[in-house]
Amino acid sequence: MTRFGYFLSSEEYLPHQLVEQAVLAQEAGFEALCISDHYHPWNDAQGQSPFVWSVIGALSQACSLPVLTAVTCPTVRVHPAVVAQAAATSSVMLDGRFVLGVGSGEALNEHILGGPWPHAAERLEMLEEAVGVIRELFGGEVVSHRGRHYTVDTARLYTLDQAPPVYVSAFGPRALEVAIRIGDGFITTQPDAESVRAFRAAKGADAPAVAMTKVAWAPTKEEGVETAHRLWANQGLPGELAQVLPSPQHFEQASTLVTRESTASSVAAGNDVKDHVEAIAPFVEAGFDTVYVANMGPAYADMIDFYGREVLPELTSAPS
Repeated sequence: MTRFGYFLSSEEYLPHQLVEQAVLAQEAGFEALCISDHYHPWNDAQGQSPFVWSVIGALSQACSLPVLTAVTCPTVRVHPAVVAQAAATSSVMLDGRFVLGVGSGEALNEHILGGPWPHAAERLEMLEEAVGVIRELFGGEVVSHRGRHYTVDTARLYTLDQAPPVYVSAFGPRALEVAIRIGDGFITTQPDAESVRAFRAAKGADAPAVAMTKVAWAPTKEEGVETAHRLWANQGLPGELAQVLPSPQHFEQASTLVTRESTASSVAAGNDVKDHVEAIAPFVEAGFDTVYVANMGPAYADMIDFYGREVLPELTSAPS
């Protein structure tokens, strides 16, 4: 049975709004939370990007839902030893309901310290080494490590209860191979049944596979499409652009190539229950055990209420 979570988009909302959404989501019947980890928004219209670990601390005091980072890049902007400490503390604050979601990242967030942005194969190599460091530190012993990309000198995590699971984001076969080697779970944003089957074939039939998607609730479909296109046209960019463009301004320039019609055809917008159920159904059919849904735009309270009253009951009553 698929469970449904709420996706907190750090790129679009102030910290107190993210906490408010989490509380509303729990009250509406969502069963889990995930939260994006960014330094920049994708464009200036989105307009926010609070420090994820501070927000997670607030979430731990505001509601009782489990929390997944979707996703943290532990390779360039933040050293994996520091990510390990942040994750371990988050797990303690959430009484073990924390999952560290990791991925190879985007130049948008990782370039800020001025270093080069590695090519895709090297980023995956860095991610694999970083997760190895994090897992060593989760063991609670003193860790020294000297690898190709990272050095750790006699480090130990003292605030540590249990090792959080590590889920790995994967788009494409090379990333999926890494996720299978190093991940306890698999994360994506596409209803990719083939990757779910491949991950579970390697890791076990019950291995977690989770997905995130976005909708644009609004009083009318036209208003929802307008909001989605104004704020999130970047989702329509093809290929590796999302990984290599270095700034919100570059995303704004590239997003001018994404048409309103393209956005309208790819986003559940408006207030028609059928449209929203049909947008989520492919993820359920693909076999994901958790699907996280985010709202685009300011009407998040209305969207959460709408999902709690009308969409989640439809999804949970449908045959799996």
